[in-house]
Amino acid sequence: MWVILIGAVLVIGGFLYLFRQALSRRLSEPHQLVQGSQTLEPQHQGLRFLGLSKNWPGLVIIALGTLLLAFGGYL
Repeated sequence: MWVILIGAVLVIGGFLYLFRQALSRRLSEPHQLVQGSQTLEPQHQGLRFLGLSKNWPGLVIIALGTLLLAFGGYL
């Protein structure tokens, strides 16, 4: 029973780690678009903050938790 609970905590902790990484980016300042309107969208954000190089610890924690949840009943 404890193994399954630890697995659930690891999965939730891994997701919280990933959320923290995505949300901890600095806030953008208002800037002008080419059309003349203001926006808060980052100018050149891209999807680099979602890459494996920054998020691998959270993915490993989720994978360990998933393995404990899947096979914890057999231990």
